[in-house]
Amino acid sequence: MKVLTTIEALRAELAPLRKQSIGLVPTMGYLHEGHLALVAAAKQANAIVVMSIFVNPTQFGPNEDFESYPRDLARDCQLAEQAGVTFVFAPNVEEMYPTQGSVVVQAGAMARELCGKSRPTHFDGVVQVVAKLFNIVQPTRAYFGQKDAQQLAIIETMVRDFNFPIEICPVAIVREADGLAKSSRNVYLTEEQRAKAPAIFKELTSIQQGQQTIAEARIAIEQATGGKIDYLTQLSYPDLADPTASTKHLVLAVAVFIGKTRLIDNIIWEVV
Repeated sequence: MKVLTTIEALRAELAPLRKQSIGLVPTMGYLHEGHLALVAAAKQANAIVVMSIFVNPTQFGPNEDFESYPRDLARDCQLAEQAGVTFVFAPNVEEMYPTQGSVVVQAGAMARELCGKSRPTHFDGVVQVVAKLFNIVQPTRAYFGQKDAQQLAIIETMVRDFNFPIEICPVAIVREADGLAKSSRNVYLTEEQRAKAPAIFKELTSIQQGQQTIAEARIAIEQATGGKIDYLTQLSYPDLADPTASTKHLVLAVAVFIGKTRLIDNIIWEVV
């Protein structure tokens, strides 16, 4: 495995390999089993696997955790090599954003739902960096976790609307044994908060199975976790709109603040 920190170096490595399939796994590092599941899926279908490790400042709001976001590049590279990654692309901010830039990509109406209501600039930053990574790597396929369902839906739409010749491959949420979705932010939880956090997925499941309403689950989650719900809602997927009679897939999505830590989770299923 090679670790590359410049766009020029990565492109030089990939140039003679373009006839082979390339899988891209974009990450912000501090890898966990969820990221490694993306790598496993990419390895299964591609000859070359590129993992980007870049904490992207443009997707963090002014009062969010960019500076304190967990980073450990040496650990990440060790895990990536063990998982079979071919190239790690780990640029710094100046390499990815050498100029302020006057042309922007906006995520549109889909970005104003769910996380976008409390993080209004977040998904503009996501599509900006993902579009750059797509142009830098030019992958055959790109792998994204279902845990960030809104991000996945927006990227799928961007690829469709801007004709990127890339296949987007969703990978199912990887969970702890007690149901909590794997997340780099889980390390922020205290021991007591971590013990309470699995109630989030438990209540999502009860809504999906028709055992309680969204309003009832909202109360149950806040009582069980001691947290505060940012949103808990059900939308059509992937367009993230109010469901209609013709809706084929639904997403039940939640964001909860437990202390200062914001956790997200979701369930996507087919309407029968």
